[in-house]
Amino acid sequence: MSDHAFQTQYRQEFIQGFEQRQSLARQTVTTEVEIKGNTATFLVADSGSAEAVTRGLNGLIPGRADNLTQSSATLVEWHDKPIRTGFNLFASQGDGRRIMQETSMAVMNRKVDSDIITTLNTATQDTGVAATASLSLSLYAKTILGNNAVPFDGNVSALITPAFEAYLMQVKEFASADYVNNKPFSGQLTMFNWAGVNWIVHPNLPGKGTAAEKCFMYHKSAVGHAINSGGITTNADYNKENDYSFCLVSAYMGSALLQNSGVVVINHDGSAFAAQ
Repeated sequence: MSDHAFQTQYRQEFIQGFEQRQSLARQTVTTEVEIKGNTATFLVADSGSAEAVTRGLNGLIPGRADNLTQSSATLVEWHDKPIRTGFNLFASQGDGRRIMQETSMAVMNRKVDSDIITTLNTATQDTGVAATASLSLSLYAKTILGNNAVPFDGNVSALITPAFEAYLMQVKEFASADYVNNKPFSGQLTMFNWAGVNWIVHPNLPGKGTAAEKCFMYHKSAVGHAINSGGITTNADYNKENDYSFCLVSAYMGSALLQNSGVVVINHDGSAFAAQ
């Protein structure tokens, strides 16, 4: 006796694939959005490490000039535009238009982070030979910034790989309630504050999963990120003549290293936590 003609059921609600969808780095840098033209210029002002002086023999107080440095970020246009025909949307599983919109935003958010990370990777201060994450390595990076008079005022962040986080979870000063109030094993710690630094676990840092991972600790005032005044724009529409739908996501952006002294590249060996 033959089986009946079985029917295949297709779930119309789509399941999101694994990928970074939000910008994790933009909140950690100095942003500029009021832009007209293709260049945004940031001004860094300090005393130039000047020291107080006493009145001269002539009775006058010596004057000095402030140290003013301008750094420019050149904006480049970036786009993502998925296209699907009317028949494709009609015949395919799931909400095709919503899929296009969500994946396009994910692409552009990743580009924001990529732009910032590329700039961070131009910094020249680092922790030397790659090593596995530890309390010592974390404090080493902090000390470099501290020696440069970088203030730990809540605006110092660290972008780290999942492997770096995995090593931190084994450090008692990070995981033990004897040292910290948070309980890292009780929930998700994609972003957390520890030792006066805002730590962010990022899935797309240079060299991830290798013995040459690049992690970064830096102050918000060390990096500038400029984006057009409208921010990331989304335009979803339908072309009647050729019967296709599209979603165009666009942004004009650029980043600049404002203060090299405020960025430390942490050379990390994450190879032990890579897939075999």
